[in-house]
Amino acid sequence: MARPEKIRLGDLLVVQKLLTQEQLMFALDQQKRSGRRLGRVLVDNGFVTEDQISEALAKQLNIPYVNLKYYNINIEHARLLSENLARRFRALVLEPRGKQLLVGMADPTDLFAFDEISRYLKRDIDIAVVNEGQLLESIDRAYRRTEEITGLATQLSAELGDSYIDFGALSDGVGSEEVPVVKLLQTMFDDATQIRASDIHIEPQEGRLVVRFRIDGVLHLQMEADNKIGPALVLRLKLMSGLDISEKRLPQDGRFHVRVREQGVDVRIATCPTQHGETVVMRLLRQDGGMVSLSELGMPEAMLKRFREIIRRSNGMVLVTGPTGSGKTTTLYAALAEINSIDQKIITVEDPVEYRLSGINQVQVNEKIDLTFARVLRSALRQDPDVILVGEMRDAETAQIGLRAAMTGHLVFSTLHTRDAAGTLFRLVDMGTPRFMVASSVQAIIAQRLLRRVCQSCSVQHEPTPQEAEWLKAEGVTETRMAGLLHGRGCSHCNSTGYHGRMGVYEMLEMGREMVEAAAHDSSSHFMQVAADHMHGQTLLAHGIELALQGRTTVSEVMRIGNQIED
Repeated sequence: MARPEKIRLGDLLVVQKLLTQEQLMFALDQQKRSGRRLGRVLVDNGFVTEDQISEALAKQLNIPYVNLKYYNINIEHARLLSENLARRFRALVLEPRGKQLLVGMADPTDLFAFDEISRYLKRDIDIAVVNEGQLLESIDRAYRRTEEITGLATQLSAELGDSYIDFGALSDGVGSEEVPVVKLLQTMFDDATQIRASDIHIEPQEGRLVVRFRIDGVLHLQMEADNKIGPALVLRLKLMSGLDISEKRLPQDGRFHVRVREQGVDVRIATCPTQHGETVVMRLLRQDGGMVSLSELGMPEAMLKRFREIIRRSNGMVLVTGPTGSGKTTTLYAALAEINSIDQKIITVEDPVEYRLSGINQVQVNEKIDLTFARVLRSALRQDPDVILVGEMRDAETAQIGLRAAMTGHLVFSTLHTRDAAGTLFRLVDMGTPRFMVASSVQAIIAQRLLRRVCQSCSVQHEPTPQEAEWLKAEGVTETRMAGLLHGRGCSHCNSTGYHGRMGVYEMLEMGREMVEAAAHDSSSHFMQVAADHMHGQTLLAHGIELALQGRTTVSEVMRIGNQIED
């Protein structure tokens, strides 16, 4: 293929009437001041989408546009180009075409990139236009660090040999990138960030060390290595998080901050002694780009409208419930971001602080120095707040302080670990909180879970199994509606799992007059019946089934949620 012609992106978009001259001048001014690519400036300002830019370039240059969302990347072909060049020139080798290679480029008018890629590959190349965002995600998947991690683990094992670990030598080089154990950990964090892992598990077994990543709520094996490298990894992680390196008999908790792939990541670490050595679990809390808005959560429209009205009230308590890792904090922060303004004083009390939100006062609990939820909450109430977020109602004292604050002119957000919305009030009563206080303070309870999304790149129609069909029929779903069911076959986009990403399912119990009267009633069964009538057709299960029928998740995922609720 001949070298592409050099064209001016802004002029092209104006000619194709995707951009006005005024928008182009504004974007060029921003580009000059920020140094960013013009295409990125246009997309960030909402003037055009990445797909529109790609399609406009393809039309002008008369070359194909490849939608990487539906393209199964061949790792072997992609790695013909080095990762450094792929990221630098925003390019990816897609497939061989006879003696040529098809290369996807976000900017096919970059003549220097075209020449450098041709020189590196030593092959003639054909060009296709690809969406830049999709390209970067594909590069992350294509250049995963699995082999590098295994190689570094083997190198570390060889260097340690059969001798004892020299704690002094390992301690001396805390900042040294040349130490094999540091390289291994850096590469491990890099890979976990690339594939959106939420947790890293390092587990010594008999004769081997197992490393697993939790992705979309499910653990996946990342590496198996010689067990003798385990103590070196644990030691380094303890040094990074300020834990006692001499204490191996007791569990320890800590945290540290790392910068991985231009992202700030807070790491919460927990160690635990086992028969074959200390296990380590690390929760990765990304500080960049983790916030979502209320409209992006996926709440049903009617529920979202009511929830927006409730969080603008001046007092009362709003509770979000669900098991660990069900997205409760994400929901609460979406609500805080919605009401955050210069005329509101917002204080959060958390363990740990998971998101950074400008304009609010965030306090991190520290049990070691007796900085407990209850103590911080009492102090927060003397800071003249309008809104308070309590990370979790862990004990009766915290619950009662929070409920009293809700009764005395503050809007209080918090979380609880309960199975559904209706059972939450009784959990508060069981904690020793007076029933009248619960009934008069709580404004709304949201229960939620996370379901894995069907991978859009490999989704196909799904014929429900006999068990799934019977379950759906028992839930009132007709056979006609089952025609929209989908599942993922597995592809390079989803690590062959058939799922990519997660979404929330919700139910909301609003405490209106009828519900308050039922809550004050002596009979818990009466309250549960009134709550069931109030939420009929709007439960977690009903929402999950609707998402499955729309092809956004699978029946098996919804059945898993159903089993959790009914246990």
